[in-house]
Amino acid sequence: MKRTRRPRPPRAARGAATRAVVTIESIAAGGDGVARADGMVVFVPRTAPGDVAEIDLLPGARFARGTLRALETPGPGRVEPRCAHYTRDRCGACQLQHLSIEAQRDAKSRIVADALRRIGHREGALPPVRFAGEPWRYRRKLTLAMRRRGGRWTAGLHPYDDPARVFALDDCPITDTRVLEVWRAVLAAAGDFPDATELRGAVRLDDEGAVFALEGGAEWPRSAEFFARVPALASAWWTPRDGIRRRAHARGDATAPGASFAQVNARVAAEMQAHVVKLAMAHRPSSMVDAYAGVGDTAAAVAAEGVRVTAIELDEDATARCRARLPSSSRAIAARVEDALPGALPAEVIVLNPPRAGVDARVTTELERAAASARAMIYVSCDPATLARDLARLPSWRLASVTCFDMFPQTAHVETVCELVPGVAA
Repeated sequence: MKRTRRPRPPRAARGAATRAVVTIESIAAGGDGVARADGMVVFVPRTAPGDVAEIDLLPGARFARGTLRALETPGPGRVEPRCAHYTRDRCGACQLQHLSIEAQRDAKSRIVADALRRIGHREGALPPVRFAGEPWRYRRKLTLAMRRRGGRWTAGLHPYDDPARVFALDDCPITDTRVLEVWRAVLAAAGDFPDATELRGAVRLDDEGAVFALEGGAEWPRSAEFFARVPALASAWWTPRDGIRRRAHARGDATAPGASFAQVNARVAAEMQAHVVKLAMAHRPSSMVDAYAGVGDTAAAVAAEGVRVTAIELDEDATARCRARLPSSSRAIAARVEDALPGALPAEVIVLNPPRAGVDARVTTELERAAASARAMIYVSCDPATLARDLARLPSWRLASVTCFDMFPQTAHVETVCELVPGVAA
């Protein structure tokens, strides 16, 4: 029930918690609601735009943190979360299940536009957010933390406000049920895991079947017994404490590398990749650089159109797969992009698909030089902040189009595809 009186939150000494009633204005990158109290920006997890909420307020040096105590008036986009873990265990894997899918996409569009404006100094309309498929059961890969206590293994996820703790996972409604079934079989064979108290594992589905990747432990003497007990697995990979990934076991001709190359949401990934290829080919290139190429999906598609492609990827397994997919007129290089890019340029189109950290400053330096001869650059980003930072380093490139893809519904993550052409940034 709505209260008739809304008290002004008192000013408190830094670090002292107070009680306040706030109105949530927007969603920040990361998924927290944003409000203002006593002249200070407040970030409040699990709130929605338009919520009037009573919170515990903890002021900091530049902003405040809030914890939702009670919801006085729900915002128009608020819905009941579908996953029991989201509320009961405060699961940190999803951040936006309490928003309708329309409200989620509106928030993501605004997050991207805000980052481009504030950090990248690029003005523009709110970008569209595209999605194909279902907002549930889309994940083909699930990574879980595993803890052994008293001889029994627990596998699960972390609460958003307690990353050191792991709660046991019963279900994950954004994950394909086939992945969960394989996980149950893996845990049934957990007695054959390495002798350790903490491990990390990932199950993914790909064209060869189910793949399990295990991290941790110094020795795995019963890996063969484990693999025999989980017949659903096509292959198993292990990264021990030395950090060197190795294939433990495989059935038949299974050769896929570890879980790092899985497309978590295959349907949306395919739509985004087709969009990137379409943008690239619209500039009629005869040559292209595909940087951070992975296993070469984009490189192979463009090379099939007769374009001479240089694909650059640090991981040697992925580079080998990419190389096998390219015609003799194209090439795949296993190297850091910042090291290989100068020798790969000039090219008429440049595609970038870096990890969350964005590109090295040496890459943007080379791209600035490339603006004199290139026709276009396509930048695919999974982090609006690092995307905007990199665009701020590229004043010789003008933003021609921005399209977002909702690769990970129920979470705050969003993929962004920027098309840039040479010209003064605006």
